[in-house]
Amino acid sequence: MNRLIAAALLLALALLGGCAHTAQQSTKAELFPLMYEQKPRSIVVLPPINESTAADAPTYYSTTIQEPLVFTGYYVLPYEVSSDILAHEGITDGHQLYDLPLNTLKEYFGADAVLFTRIKKWDTSYAVVASYLTVAVECELKSTTTGEKMWNYSGTVVIDLTNHNTGGGLAGLLVQVVVTAMNTAMADYVPYAMQANAIALNAMPFGPYHPQHEKDTEHKVFVQKAADK
Repeated sequence: MNRLIAAALLLALALLGGCAHTAQQSTKAELFPLMYEQKPRSIVVLPPINESTAADAPTYYSTTIQEPLVFTGYYVLPYEVSSDILAHEGITDGHQLYDLPLNTLKEYFGADAVLFTRIKKWDTSYAVVASYLTVAVECELKSTTTGEKMWNYSGTVVIDLTNHNTGGGLAGLLVQVVVTAMNTAMADYVPYAMQANAIALNAMPFGPYHPQHEKDTEHKVFVQKAADK
């Protein structure tokens, strides 16, 4: 038994050691030098690229991105106006513009940069007594002058919707099943999308309308890396 416990502890330490190499810290200046060189002031947010299984995800997600960008210190063109203009031109998905020259958007909107967003996950996993909500987004800022990628990051939020406040026995189990199902059905994704945005935008250099503009070059940012196999 003692040998089994010792082996389990060694395995746990090895796993923790492997996890320690999956993330590292770098400064904003090291990661995103073009943000400090090109100094974008204004941003136009394109319609989200939806890679999730939820058809309505772009509609809800688009309500969560403009405000945190403004708080980060940038002038953001009103999303409703810019998306309506793009829709009039037949553009309803940011992917339609991703590989195209962006200088036309500079002429069209006068913005220094374009924000592409990808919704990677927007779903719930439900297994009768357990339920989890996941919102995962990727953001990428490109220059409308050079087309270069100036900044990119991702954010993921996983929320446990499982009801854990029930008694034991069959009755408690049935209550847990019902409450968990209700929590899943009524889950509001928007607050968690806002959390995912906050995680991602925390890594963006502050814009010219923020008091910390150009004072955050040495701020540390966690960079996730794939674990060694």
